Amino acid sequence: MSEQINCLIVDDEPLAIGVIQEYIEQVPQLNLITTCSNAMKAFQVLNKEKIDLLFLDIEMPEINGIDFIKSLANPPSIILTTAYREYALQSYEIEVIDYLLKPISFSRFFKAINKYIKSNTDNKIIATTTPASKNQGSIYVYSNKKNIKVYFDDILYVESVKDYVNIHTTGKNIISKNTITKYEALLPDSFIRIHRSFIVNTSKITAFTHHDIEIGEKEIPIGSSYKKQVVELLKKN
Repeated sequence: MSEQINCLIVDDEPLAIGVIQEYIEQVPQLNLITTCSNAMKAFQVLNKEKIDLLFLDIEMPEINGIDFIKSLANPPSIILTTAYREYALQSYEIEVIDYLLKPISFSRFFKAINKYIKSNTDNKIIATTTPASKNQGSIYVYSNKKNIKVYFDDILYVESVKDYVNIHTTGKNIISKNTITKYEALLPDSFIRIHRSFIVNTSKITAFTHHDIEIGEKEIPIGSSYKKQVVELLKKN
């Protein structure tokens, strides 16, 4: 196996692409060739470029990831990235390297990379450092016609406002046309949904009651359907 591992990301969600792209940048041996929003574009890239490792979403328009794999005569090694557990059995049948459930942590991503390394070489684990905190890392947020890099540790809370999401950070607010459910799937487990309109960074919480959470001077309500789970979790921490 060559020193560099050429990678391709195929996903119809820009936020999900941003997470994997960020993780790839942290592993020296991984080289991202490009990203694609659907299988048809990915097929064109595979015909032109040498791709060693494909990060592939399953639920996509036109053709899903499973059917796309089956259509390839000589597919590269594949790591599936999906928010759906029900495809796990099918993934074993098509012999993918790993099956990653969103939201994907760096440590889980790194474990999948090492499975790929071990299946292709006898070399030792890639020499790199796993982030010290589960809240490290970042995502790219599409706002104002550009992708803005936002570090998890800078996010205070995420707020849903009609068809938009307002990401409140330590430095500024970033507004993106998206759903809060999409962000819930992409943020690490140090973030919790406390209301249908709010996700909070637990490391930023300064106080809480059974009714609300405080982050600095901001009071954020706990939704009635979230109350039991949220309070129990925060008491453990």
